[in-house]
Amino acid sequence: MSFILFSQEFPPIIKYSSSVYGAGNQSWMISQDDQNYLYFANNDGLLEYNGTNWQLYPTPNETIMRSVKVIGNKIYTGCYMNFGYWTRQKNGKLKYTSLSDTIKNKILDDEQFWNILKYDQWILFQSLNRIYIYDTKTGKFKIIAPKNGVVKSFANKNAIYFQTLNEGLFEIESGVAKLVSDHPILKKFTMVNIFTTEEGLLIQTQLDGIYKLSGSNLARLTTDVDAELKSSFVYSSQLLEDGSFALGTVSNGIFILSDTGKLKYHISQSKGLSNNTALSLFEDKDRNLWAGLDNGINCININSPVHSFTDDTGVLGTVYASASYNGMLYVGTNQGLFCKSIQSNAEFKFINGTKGQVWSLFVYDNTLFCGHDSGTFIITNDSARSIFSGSGTWKFESVPNNKNKLLQGNYYGISVLEKVNNQWVFKNKIKGFDYSSRYFEITNNFDVYVSHEYKGIFRLKVDQTLSRTSGFYTYKSPKKGKNASLVKFNNAIYYAYKDGIFKLNQNTKQFEKDNLLSSIFEKDEYTSGKLIVDNSNKIWLFSKNYIHYFSASKLSNQLKQNVIPIPSSLTNSMLGFENITQISKSTYLIGTTDGYYTLNIEDLSFKNYTVFITDITINKQNENLKNVAIQDEGEFKSNENNITLNYTVPEYNKYINSEYQYLLEGFQNDWSEWSTKATVNFKNLAPGKYTFKVRVKYANTILQNTATYTFVVLKPWYLTNLAWFIYFLLMMVLAYFVNKAYRNYYHKQKEKLIEENNLLLEIKELENEQQLMKLRNEQLSQDVDNKNRELAVSTMSLNSKNELLAFIKEDLKKTSQNDSTNIKSVISTINKNITEEDSWNVFKEAFDNADKDFLKRIKQLHPLLTPNDLRLCAYLRLNLSSKEIAPLFNISVRSVEIKRYRLRKKMDLQHENGLVEYILAV
Repeated sequence: MSFILFSQEFPPIIKYSSSVYGAGNQSWMISQDDQNYLYFANNDGLLEYNGTNWQLYPTPNETIMRSVKVIGNKIYTGCYMNFGYWTRQKNGKLKYTSLSDTIKNKILDDEQFWNILKYDQWILFQSLNRIYIYDTKTGKFKIIAPKNGVVKSFANKNAIYFQTLNEGLFEIESGVAKLVSDHPILKKFTMVNIFTTEEGLLIQTQLDGIYKLSGSNLARLTTDVDAELKSSFVYSSQLLEDGSFALGTVSNGIFILSDTGKLKYHISQSKGLSNNTALSLFEDKDRNLWAGLDNGINCININSPVHSFTDDTGVLGTVYASASYNGMLYVGTNQGLFCKSIQSNAEFKFINGTKGQVWSLFVYDNTLFCGHDSGTFIITNDSARSIFSGSGTWKFESVPNNKNKLLQGNYYGISVLEKVNNQWVFKNKIKGFDYSSRYFEITNNFDVYVSHEYKGIFRLKVDQTLSRTSGFYTYKSPKKGKNASLVKFNNAIYYAYKDGIFKLNQNTKQFEKDNLLSSIFEKDEYTSGKLIVDNSNKIWLFSKNYIHYFSASKLSNQLKQNVIPIPSSLTNSMLGFENITQISKSTYLIGTTDGYYTLNIEDLSFKNYTVFITDITINKQNENLKNVAIQDEGEFKSNENNITLNYTVPEYNKYINSEYQYLLEGFQNDWSEWSTKATVNFKNLAPGKYTFKVRVKYANTILQNTATYTFVVLKPWYLTNLAWFIYFLLMMVLAYFVNKAYRNYYHKQKEKLIEENNLLLEIKELENEQQLMKLRNEQLSQDVDNKNRELAVSTMSLNSKNELLAFIKEDLKKTSQNDSTNIKSVISTINKNITEEDSWNVFKEAFDNADKDFLKRIKQLHPLLTPNDLRLCAYLRLNLSSKEIAPLFNISVRSVEIKRYRLRKKMDLQHENGLVEYILAV
């Protein structure tokens, strides 16, 4: 079974489809300005690309744009019946100015302008009929109109040429066409381009190859692809910086030839090109070749240190291993082992017997070993010989101090190969360890370290005969990890997984974290822990955005770090199965899922690019964006405080992404994180002055320049200085009126308070008078009470006296039986002294002094009252009880009650009204 696979390695190709750049499929001419921006004459108009964003400027008359040429700070274009130039406005956008409108009456009907040339101060616009020569100093036109039209025009440093069908090649001198050659070849075949050499002119034809014109002598320049060029219809061509020729065909892609006509590349649709028809070719300032295709735009990084081989057929498969051996390149894939001559574009040849998964290739003792899913093979030229088939073989390691033995890691442990009679044979499997040994290393004292993806790290102690192990130790730290690996580098064993890279301490036999190597996995850079040591004693590691390699320093034991800014997303590698092989001093082969690419580390030099701010837009909340001037300092209204800034580095390398970092002074204090995003938006910025800065890291190097833009967000009208002055005046006026109002208010309050105080004083005086009257009344009441008490005392005294006299009288009566005359005389005297009349008169006088007019008032109320009734009223007024009243009347208590009853009758008192209460109330 044999496969043949064409194996040319190509420079990287970046494909841009019409859906990506947002314009027509076809681009007819390409040019570049001083900022490295690219311009394409596209079916839909002028297409601009700045390395990040595409911008389409529609053709002024909505026709196909056929030509574009950057001259100075103007971009000249030609289309259907119109030509002119574009200039960049302050806001970064292009504006068109028509030149043909000034000579509109001279433009032929249905005329299209296919080419634009520059010579000194003149700009030439070429249609298929005529050439219009525009003098940039005077603004005047001169027209050259050959009888048979103009097929195509060409310019070099010293002359302007054009071809007329059936007439030959002409040169313009002093504004007049002069015949250069009317050779039959030049009259018959359409010219595509003319290149100037020291020996004369090189003329590229569409259908008959390349010719060299020296004087009047026309000779063919033989190339490797003459036959293909004749049948492919060359439509476009470009002389490259290194002297090579790029030829674009209608049906067979692009041929790149050396200056001697040797084929360097034939890039077609089957080899990565988007389309086989190259309508236009252009080499930019970085020596990238741009192709305007019939369907899309491609950028070919011809000068790239990276070249790729892509297997679109699926025959080769995913590359897992490679080796350079005896002038041959061997590539091991999931389909088997392939080989080819290393310094040629020869086809890959499949090595019979190796169908299946190849895991490793190992060159040792001038022998090439192949680790395969089926076991172990020894490869000689393009044949394979199996020496072990008991298990799949992962890898091989030499045995210290024993060059005739090899260890091989198998699916089920580790086994030994031995060289016997100059032939390598399988010797034995090491007993006591049966785990898969994809990664293992052996030390000088026969300690074997094995990394198992699902079980972690083992340490085995094997005997000197490599026949058995006395047991093994399983490390608890570092832990197992996906895509982990283990390798020996600089006589030290390293283990790598997602938590970092660890180095074995030979004394403690423990793994310790290596901070230098582990640093590459920081910031979420980890994709795979695969470690690879090459023939030059470099250790290679792969992260998300970079390829790293470390080499031992010649002057110290420190490792020197080198970074290749190629992200894993572009290299298309199998995570955990990355492989890199040194195939020459500076060239490395890296396997991918669909082939491989080669990398020349000595060519990894990059120019110092410049970062530009491409456009700035502002908008009010929920309104459309508005472009603003880029060069001038911005000044925006307070409600136009949403700002979007776009920036770019005009570079076009497929494998290297520019990373941006920005800072908005006045809004943030620190630079942002590095990001490939080339735009930033700030919303609702507060009024103030801001300076935006953006810098770029390209190929892991920060570029020298920093793009800046300063702008001011104005305060709203109600916060401006004038507004504050008006507010101040209003505050002063308001303060005046408020102060006046307060003064009036407090004056009124003061008057009111004085009035209230006067009123309070009057009230106080009245209260004092009332208090005085009250005191007087109380004093009078007290005097009355004292009088009443005195009267009561007096009355009681009289009462007591009468009671005493009555008591004495009674005693004397008891003794009157003796009928003594003296006793009778005493009784008579006592009777005189206890007469009520005298007592009443005394009492009445005292009572009237205490309670004036009471007796008169009661007499007026009740005229029928007798003196005895009035006397009883007086005693009741003093609140005397019946018992106390009886002696005063010299009657019994019962008689007093009768008197009181009769008095109620005379006063006509109701039953519920008390007599005493009534008399006290009068």
